Amino acid sequence: MATASSVIVIRRARQEDLPALVAIFAADALGGHGDTTDPEAFADYVRAFTAIEASPEQTLYVAERGGEVVGTFQTMLTTTLTGRGSSAMIIEAVQTRSDMRGQGIGARMIEFAIAEAKGHGVRLVQLTSNAIRQDAHRFYERLGFKPSHLGFKMALK
Repeated sequence: MATASSVIVIRRARQEDLPALVAIFAADALGGHGDTTDPEAFADYVRAFTAIEASPEQTLYVAERGGEVVGTFQTMLTTTLTGRGSSAMIIEAVQTRSDMRGQGIGARMIEFAIAEAKGHGVRLVQLTSNAIRQDAHRFYERLGFKPSHLGFKMALK
């Protein structure tokens, strides 16, 4: 039987979740995104949260367990002319708090995102993962994702 402390609740992120989310991203040594818990940088996160929250195509989620934020992910809906004008969902910034990994939280978040995509009638769910994250690649493949494309990035700052 699931106890209240073992139930994973997925919900839209709220601004008051930002300190917990920033801490999760800042603790990610592999990401290389420059995230920090430095209070001087907090306004940058508030600005980004405000933009995400205002967008009808983007949603930032948190995973909660026992009232604590233990994971996060973001979804974006996009429509292209390819595929006869079909839509896709992009899943980004999937992170589980490091002390909570291996407990099914990541799988629950991805399952939730896929259910949301189905609810929107999209034809495809896609995500990218840093090439050095071999454990994450195995995780996504276990969930049914196939490595099908090679991605490219160009940093502008």
